[in-house]
This record gives sequence, structure tokens and C-alpha cells, in this order.
Amino acid sequence: MNHPVIPIALQGASRQRKREAPKGRRVDPQALQEVRELLGESSRQRDLLIEHLHKIQDRFGCLSSAHLAVLAQEMRLAQSEVYEVATFYHHFDVVKEGEAAPAALTVRVCSGLSCEMAGASALLERLPAILGREVRVLAAPCIGRCEQAPAAVVGQNPVPYASEQAIVAAVAAGHIKHEPAGYAGYDEYKAQGGYALLRACVDGQRSADDVIATLEASSLRGLGGAGFPTGRKWRIVRAETGPRLMAINLDEGEPGTFKDRVYLERDPHRFIEGALIAAWAVGIESIYIYLRDEYHGCRTLLEQELGRLRADPPIPNMPQIELRRGAGAYICGEESAMIESIEGKRGMPRLRPPYVAQVGLFGRPTLEHNFETLHWVREILEKGADWFAGHGRNGRRGLRSFSVSGRVREPGVKLAPAGITVRELIDEYCGGMLDGHAFYGYLPGGASGGILPASMGDIPLDFDTLQPYGCFIGSAAVVILSDQDSATAAARNTLRFFKDESCGQCTPCRAGTAKALAIIEQPRWDTALLAELSQLMRDASICGLGQAAPNPFDCVIKYFPQELA
Repeated sequence: MNHPVIPIALQGASRQRKREAPKGRRVDPQALQEVRELLGESSRQRDLLIEHLHKIQDRFGCLSSAHLAVLAQEMRLAQSEVYEVATFYHHFDVVKEGEAAPAALTVRVCSGLSCEMAGASALLERLPAILGREVRVLAAPCIGRCEQAPAAVVGQNPVPYASEQAIVAAVAAGHIKHEPAGYAGYDEYKAQGGYALLRACVDGQRSADDVIATLEASSLRGLGGAGFPTGRKWRIVRAETGPRLMAINLDEGEPGTFKDRVYLERDPHRFIEGALIAAWAVGIESIYIYLRDEYHGCRTLLEQELGRLRADPPIPNMPQIELRRGAGAYICGEESAMIESIEGKRGMPRLRPPYVAQVGLFGRPTLEHNFETLHWVREILEKGADWFAGHGRNGRRGLRSFSVSGRVREPGVKLAPAGITVRELIDEYCGGMLDGHAFYGYLPGGASGGILPASMGDIPLDFDTLQPYGCFIGSAAVVILSDQDSATAAARNTLRFFKDESCGQCTPCRAGTAKALAIIEQPRWDTALLAELSQLMRDASICGLGQAAPNPFDCVIKYFPQELA
């Protein structure tokens, strides 16, 4: 099945919640007027479908059949294409003829592992009766605030350390928007020397070859999970025939991960300058940033700061920078920032970076990066490769930003040497375990990185150090379990996430996640059947979700047999 309008990550989307597509219909005159007024003079090019769906959802609180039909006509798309995209994402509410619109206000409570451990289930159970019919309460797969567990969102306003009282108060006060504050804006960043390095590069004081060589010597690697050497990636894409593009992943959808959000909320221009230096060194024409929709305050922040940058560009001929908004989905990232109308490539499976960037699946050489990688560019070039590479433990090099949550006294983003062990991370950076809790186990790489017992807490945390144990570090999302938790419960939580987030494009992942969850929800696990499922999903799934989804239950069987006895 070929769906050219859907981002590459979403082609063939068939989530379990998708409903039968509506038949073709004539557009409603009132809906036509409403949509045209809403879109105004903005382009109707097909890559802006998700952006336009957001405009309708934000304005009317849902996506009616009449509005979808008009949007399809305006964008010259098949109604089935528009409908499939709209029904794929968590944050779009498609309402058929005769159906009631959802409540005007939605409260989302994170059901991710760290939030579940902190009491999110009880909130989800009690809030509907407390808030009444005028407020819809939903479980959210992950909202990227694991260090503030349990976390919730009232409308678009995050509520950290959420309690019934805090949520009720936010609803009563109408606090439904998130206005960012306390970050270094454009003027402040420039006053502190920001963009001087970029200007030095553009003015010829630094050469592209020297900049790339410095990054190569620094051991900076992709910090979104792939871990490909940054300097080498720049050199590869630079050698390709232009025009070249850049796609930046600010999706951060792996449960347990929140480092990019924390850095962005403090110092957005450090990342933007890194992106512009990369664009200069590689010869990038346009930059696309894909930002997860749960980060509403970050979107406002970026829109404001990118506007100031365009009004007063630090260099002449600055590359075009476009911010693209997600809509609540895990199988997204760099590819979803890009646009198929530019690339002309259709029917391609989801591949993890940097491979897409290297081989140019989009039809143009594309440099793909995670936010944090670009965040480090300026500091490495100013302080030198040895500064960054000089950090590290146990034979590893560089720094890592660990998103730590769970049963520790001081959760948060911990900038620590690559190769640190989880015991050292807990004791030196997190203030130790919570009172009354003993270290029992940990997830070294978020939901998909596997689960290890405390007895294996002295393994260096870095790329390639955890693979021999059936785990990986990924984006360095570390969730700490205590003796009051169980690995089986953690595995069930992560499998529920994978089942819900499977795009459904391939049977091994779609059916495998559902079947595995059904098995591990039983008091006794059929370990032989799970082993068969695991092998099949790893061998036959077309993307990393299905290939990594077995990690949690495989680890429970291997490392926590006492829980299955």
C-alpha cells in the first residue's frame, strides 16, 4: 500500500485505533469558508498536511468530516490520504458525521514507566470522576517529563509532580497554555558571545575541513541513539552533490528521555548556532526541525527565537529553517521533518539514522542530527577536541547527557563522563536511591534498551558496551528500579507502549507486540513462545520498534528468573 502524502516513517500506517475511511463527498460551503479563512494565504503544498491539520484541530477542537473533505480539496489530495494521516496520530480527534465532538478540554496523564511508578495509574483512575464530563482524561504514552513524575498536561500546559489538587487547580484557573520563561534569548545569547563562532566560520577564519577534523578528533557521536561519528557524517554528506538538506530530530519520543527538552528550555540558540555551523560546513540549503507535539512550550520558544533570528540574521544568506510539528507518535524523527514533495521518494521503509543521510533516500543528500549533537558543536570548536574527548571513564571518551528517572533522590539530566557505571551515576550524580529503596535494576536505554539487574550495575554506559548483554544505551535514558518494583511490571509497561505505538505496517511488529503483551500479562509466561516471537520480530520487522520491542521481556527471562518462578 502506497501513501505518498504520509511521512516516510508513517507509510502504510494502520494503527489499531484507525477506523474505516469515509467515502468521497462534496464539500460543505460553511466548512469551505472556515478552512480557507483559517489557512489564509499559506501554501497548500502536500508536505504541510500535518501543519494544516493542527490548525483545524486547535481552532475547532477536533477534525470533522466536513473540514477534512475541504482540506483534501484545498491540498489536492485524496480524502483517504488526509484521513489516514489524521487518524494515525494521538493528538488529532477525527469526528464523523453524527458523532459528538470531544470535551473542550483534555487532561493527559503520562502512563510511561517512571510516571506509573510514581502513581500515575491512581490519577487516571480518580480524575474522571473529579473533573466531570466537561474534561476528557486520557493516558498519554509519554510526554517527555520523566524527571517530574508523575507528569500531566492540562490542555497544552504541563503539570509536573502532578497531584489531583494541582490538576484540578490548573483546570479551574484555565491554565491550559505553556508560556516559556527563564531561557537565554537571542539578545542575551549574542551578548555572551553567541554566533561569533558562526561568523568566524563564514568570514573564512575557520575552514570547513578544520572544523570537521576537530569534530572527528573529539569523538562526538550521534546522541539520539545511533551513535554515528558526527565529523564523519558531515564529511560524507559534504562530498555528495548538492543541493543538500538537514533534518533535525527533536522528537525525543523514547520513554525515559527528556535531555533535549531540558537543554532547549535553557539555551535554544546554542543548538541553533550548531545547526548553522553544520549547514555552513556541509553546504546545507534548508534545515527542517521536527519537534514532538508534547513540547508545546518549546514550540512557542522556538517560533519566537527563530523569528528574531530571521529578522536580524547573524550571517548573510542564512539557510532557511523550518519548524515542523509532530502530533503524538513514536515512529517519527528526522525523516518526518522532511517532505516527500521535495524528495520524490515513496514507499520506503523506516530506517534509522545515519543510514538515510548517507545514502540519500530522500533524493537529496540529507544530513540528519539529533538536537543534542548540535548542542555540543560550538563548545567543542571553542574549547578543542581534546576538551570533549578528555572526559570519560573505563576507556571511553567524551560526555553523555543521561536522562535519569525512577527511584533516585535527584532525577534529571546528568552530564557525566561516557563509560560511567549506573552505580556511579546514582551515587555521584543523583544523590543516591530514595529513602527506603534499594537498587534493584535499571533500564539503560529507555523502553527499548532492555532491563538489567543491580548485580550488573558496573557495566560502563556507552555505545557498544551493553550489546553483549542484549541491551543498548540509545539516547541514554536511564530508569532506576528499586526493590519495591519488579522487572516484569516494567516489561509490561514498555510492551503496552510498543503495542500502541506500532504503526502496523508490518505484521511481525503489529501482531508480535500484541501477542507478546498478552503473554506477559498472564501470571505465568510461556517463555518458549516468547522466544519464538522475539526471534521472528527481530528478523522480520522492518524498523527498529519491532526489532527492539522484545528486549524488555527477553531481559526479564534472562536476568530476573526469580520473578517468573
